[in-house]
Amino acid sequence: MFDSVEAASQALARQDYIADIGLSTSLFLALKMGKALFLEGEPGVGKTEIAKVLSRLLATPLIRLQCYEGLDINHAVYEWNYPRQLLEIQAIQRQADPAHSPTDDIFTEKFLLKRPLLQAIDSSHESTPVLLIDELDRADEEFESFLLELLSDFQITIPEIGTIRAEHTPIIVITSNRTREIHDALKRRCIYYWIDYPSRQKEIEIVRLKVPGIAERLAQQIVDFVQAIRQQDLYKLPGVAETLDWAEALGHLNRTELDPATVEATLGIILKYQDDIDKVRGEVARELVAQAMG
Repeated sequence: MFDSVEAASQALARQDYIADIGLSTSLFLALKMGKALFLEGEPGVGKTEIAKVLSRLLATPLIRLQCYEGLDINHAVYEWNYPRQLLEIQAIQRQADPAHSPTDDIFTEKFLLKRPLLQAIDSSHESTPVLLIDELDRADEEFESFLLELLSDFQITIPEIGTIRAEHTPIIVITSNRTREIHDALKRRCIYYWIDYPSRQKEIEIVRLKVPGIAERLAQQIVDFVQAIRQQDLYKLPGVAETLDWAEALGHLNRTELDPATVEATLGIILKYQDDIDKVRGEVARELVAQAMG
């Protein structure tokens, strides 16, 4: 897909994704080596967006598995279509063929309900799909074992059928917010990269790109304020996604620069916990606004 790290960076930039050299290198190597790209970092720093960008670049389907506590094989890999199997058994029984067992043909691929992991290696794909396994840390640790065969050999074994292999090897992106550690067995099968909060200049560039028409002074003040917020002792720090939401919101309010009243009224866009809002509201907010405007 890319013939160099620079080409990867340029392709991402054309899709309005500004990547540092480390991320571009990791993506390039993951694609060249046929490995999954494992991205960790705080929420809202652009991990999920990588998979969306790759899907657009390839003009190929994005298959997304959103992880959650209690996720199991029936929701992630496959499930048997029991109502359809029952109808098939009834139809065979009506034929009254004693040589044909009613259960001979019901455990075949046509009776499978394919969930995201199996969809990613489905032979019906005409080109390489992108599989996003999002927020893996939210799933139980036992779920990771379901992924090892897929990540190693791009195949899934179903006891009743056998092994199903991918004709078009999927591009796999795994994300984690690191609310728990992911096992080494899974990490060894991936190219790993940590996406940190962006530098001031990079975040300003992202705001300019994603919120076109924003006043230059306001863009700088927004980034300075958010970066100062990240230095506070808060439960959940704002990510780039919150920076962009706030920039868009202030645009709708026709603001060209920050002021304490507007910041107080819109803190809920960048901070998502009331305890954090209470810590920042008032004197702290006024001081951070003054710093951003200075």
